[in-house]
Amino acid sequence: MAEKELRLVSRPTLERPVLIAAFRGWNDGGQGATLAGGYLARVWEAERFAEIDPEGFVDFQANRPHVSLDEGLTRTIDWPENAFYHARIPDTERDAILLLGVEPSLRWRTFSGLVLELARDFEVDLVVTLGSLLADVPHTRAAPVTGAASDPALVESLGLQHSRYEGPTGIVGVLQDACRNGGIPAASLWAAVPHYVSLAPSPAPPVPSATGSGRSSTSRSTRRSSPRRRRRTRSR
Repeated sequence: MAEKELRLVSRPTLERPVLIAAFRGWNDGGQGATLAGGYLARVWEAERFAEIDPEGFVDFQANRPHVSLDEGLTRTIDWPENAFYHARIPDTERDAILLLGVEPSLRWRTFSGLVLELARDFEVDLVVTLGSLLADVPHTRAAPVTGAASDPALVESLGLQHSRYEGPTGIVGVLQDACRNGGIPAASLWAAVPHYVSLAPSPAPPVPSATGSGRSSTSRSTRRSSPRRRRRTRSR
């Protein structure tokens, strides 16, 4: 692994892990994907074990770090980050790796290569990316969720659709393509969220979580359910 950009804090022992990824940015309409990923990390009591250094991937003018006061005295800088968490999926005999963070601004292919290298190192047998898009749907009804994959066997086993999208893509699409080229089965789940929630704090839509059985369960979360996604450093 590229130790300078992909850093392991610990090396957990995982059983048949599935990697679930959600990124703030273009693929995160209404913050539905990242709030769902953060909710899973909270209810599964996920523990952080690795991170990708943002220095070579994030444009800090587009995704600026935040300054805050620690106990009202020490200034602290919270840096944008992409971090990996691990947790046991309840009622299953497998673990999950959650990749939560911000869509990189630069070097997408290198970034995807780091994700795949970690996935191979921990013998991940399925990658699931989460996305959300703004649509003409009401908040009073369950959000429509669609699933797609490019692997015919995965489409058949999980009851998904063949991906037929053409047009601009984000890091979710690039990561899906990298998985396909790297021989790792990958699926993408997208929730349609009301277009009027994009600027106001709102509950996240239900987004299915991956399980070993191929079934999905929906969950709701709030803005505070997301784990900390920024690395903290002290500044004088």
